[in-house]
Amino acid sequence: MIRFVLNLLWLIFGGGIVLAVGYGIAALICFVLVVTIPFGVASLRLAVYSLWPFGRTVVPKPGAGVASGLANVLWVVLAGWWLALSHILTGAALCLTIIGIPFGIANFKLVPAAFWPLGREVVDTP
Repeated sequence: MIRFVLNLLWLIFGGGIVLAVGYGIAALICFVLVVTIPFGVASLRLAVYSLWPFGRTVVPKPGAGVASGLANVLWVVLAGWWLALSHILTGAALCLTIIGIPFGIANFKLVPAAFWPLGREVVDTP
């Protein structure tokens, strides 16, 4: 029940909708450029994760190979470090208030996914 309430508050006040829309637009752009379709899939994964982050986590995907590692290097150079930095700054700002601490922690959970998204999957926490 607590996860549901936190996710609902995150969706409304924590920026979940704005993050999901941003990641969704990035995914659409990546799908238009055929070469960047794997980045579009990663952006959609981040969009879904950013909508409902409480009670879920990102883990390495079994079977992810060298290609996803090389694509992640390209992702970091083009978009990953900007996204990770924005999540860090937003998380730090949210942690300045007591009510914002859970939302700041959720932003910190999004940092590894935004920095290195390929070869990872979102799973529910027990």
